[in-house]
Amino acid sequence: MDKLVFATNNSHKLTEVRAILEPEFEIISLADINCFDDIAETAETLEGNALLKANYIHSKFDINCFADDTGLEVEGLNGAPGVYSARYAGKDNNAFNNMSKVLYLLGENNNRKACFRTVIALIQHTKISYFEGKIEGTIALKPQGENGFGYDPIFIPNGYDVSFAQLDAIEKNKISHRALAVEKLVNYLKLNL
Repeated sequence: MDKLVFATNNSHKLTEVRAILEPEFEIISLADINCFDDIAETAETLEGNALLKANYIHSKFDINCFADDTGLEVEGLNGAPGVYSARYAGKDNNAFNNMSKVLYLLGENNNRKACFRTVIALIQHTKISYFEGKIEGTIALKPQGENGFGYDPIFIPNGYDVSFAQLDAIEKNKISHRALAVEKLVNYLKLNL
């Protein structure tokens, strides 16, 4: 079985990606390689942040790895929070505060169109590859559901009348932005590992 390090400290992302990639690929966490560093996300784009994280791990441990960055882009907020999604309401990465800020700033705005976008940067030896997944939807008027994480309770994917947080993990992993990006990653890995 091929092994890949997923350069994330987010346990929710790790669980989602393992559910999609295993058993074909063994996904190793940062903790599994004894890396407990906080990798700064200082780039201005999702692609940049994904590459920063993957490059940090590849340079330090000389191991094939991938990293992702995800952003919620709300049309009525001119694409915000975007690359700043995780810390939109402050450095503490508080999902409830982040959601509350989006809902407050949108207010009564009828344009609630949004998308989730994930970019994965894969580094194999010296080769860098990118994979993107995107799902369109709308922002709910209030949080709904207990599943998922981050902005899931306020994001309603197109074609559904429930939020990501009201879907079970299996259903979400069929349609999510991360699942779409990971599917492209898997297709690539099958041909290039």
